[in-house]
Amino acid sequence: MPATLATVAARTLTPPDSTARRVIDQFAPMTNVSETERWLALGGAAYLFTFGFSGRGPGLTSLLTGGYLLYRAASGHCMLYQAMGMNTAGWKRGEAVIPAGKGKKVEHSVVVNRPVEEVYRFWRDFENLPRFMRHLEDVDTSTDNRSRWIAKGPMGLRVEWEAELTADTPNQLIAWKSLPGADVDTAGSVHFLPTTDHTSTEVKVSLKYDPPAGAVGTAVAKLFGEDPERQVREDLQKFKEIMENRSV
Repeated sequence: MPATLATVAARTLTPPDSTARRVIDQFAPMTNVSETERWLALGGAAYLFTFGFSGRGPGLTSLLTGGYLLYRAASGHCMLYQAMGMNTAGWKRGEAVIPAGKGKKVEHSVVVNRPVEEVYRFWRDFENLPRFMRHLEDVDTSTDNRSRWIAKGPMGLRVEWEAELTADTPNQLIAWKSLPGADVDTAGSVHFLPTTDHTSTEVKVSLKYDPPAGAVGTAVAKLFGEDPERQVREDLQKFKEIMENRSV
């Protein structure tokens, strides 16, 4: 990599002071690409700008591709990741995607008229979740990033499972998944996107569940309802009401 390009890369990926960061965060898209991917994108851009795809020099296609890779490296933002609901920034490999598999996957978003720090802090305490998720009865958290979830099923049946936190980027992202052997295979992620004036927050939720077969599976299916999209939408609306009506 040419020295000048390496210098630009170092300056680009070095966090600026807090004042500059606040200005950048206000106008820049959310970072959803890991540091490793950003460096790889920068290396790919440098190669394409120097040699192109054919190795005989850059052409129009390689320049355009290199330009996008340079943008990805500098901004830490990937439009494809955004469209797929992925975020690898600060995540371990393999934890960035919640696959739908053969189960159900639901996505919905809501704008809450509260600053992102407050919204994130409330959701990060999982014991608050039963306050707006109507199917949850209780969530007990521990100090090892694990929690025990209890849900209310039909005819008094209770469904329990243990989950672990898989990603936690303050004021940006929370993700979790159930542990092996749970009554229900479930996972979820929440993205917190501040508005440009930093007075409100868009909360984007992605939930997935894959109940087992048999009686427990039937109960879990009824637990999540015939219309899980509607249930998540109503839960998020309840969350919005709680956040906007609570005192600071």
